[in-house]
Amino acid sequence: MTGKLILVRHGETEGNVGKILDTRLPGLPLTERGVAQAKTYGANLIAPPQRLFSSAALRARQTGGYIEAATGVALDVLEDLQEVQLGDLEGMNTPAAHEEFQRVYHAWHFGDLSVRVPGGESGEDVLARYIPALHRLRDDYLSRPDAHDVIVVSHGAAMRLVSRELTGVPRHFAASNHLDNTETIELQPFEDGRWTCTRWGRYAAPFGDTTAPAADDQTENIGDDPMG
Repeated sequence: MTGKLILVRHGETEGNVGKILDTRLPGLPLTERGVAQAKTYGANLIAPPQRLFSSAALRARQTGGYIEAATGVALDVLEDLQEVQLGDLEGMNTPAAHEEFQRVYHAWHFGDLSVRVPGGESGEDVLARYIPALHRLRDDYLSRPDAHDVIVVSHGAAMRLVSRELTGVPRHFAASNHLDNTETIELQPFEDGRWTCTRWGRYAAPFGDTTAPAADDQTENIGDDPMG
């Protein structure tokens, strides 16, 4: 198969700037910088995608809309691709709230998907809704040998968790290397149903547990967490 599934994190939002845990639909809009990021991403594509999708969140739909304008490929909204739902932590921006999410999120990456965000989702919940949507995209649009790329605008934490689960990217790498706004995870499908990850943000495959995150990716820096 030649076409890839390209997961794009949305542009910067007011929630990102305020370090607000913003996951409930429809969510906060893009900032002016986020709009510029989305426009730049669309303008820099070498070729238009075969199809363009986004989650139902406002920030993803707005980002996808600017990619649509740049490429001429119509945007369709898909259910089940929203961010990890944070329940009782929704709307918070305190260090304690970020630390609680990080505790749960790291448990997911290191093998305990049953842990649940208070009042929100478990890792199992996220995978159960998100992975079938990606499999449908693979079957519908990427199963032909001559298929072109499919772009999906989505959300950092969900993208990282799902991509690690699908491809076996090393756990420490996936947990430690977040995605900046409009960075991508690129997934290559195979005929036997497997996927491999060819790009993770600034890194190209292969990925190793020893790959050190950049300064702004350090998981101790809770304020820099990429949620949303």
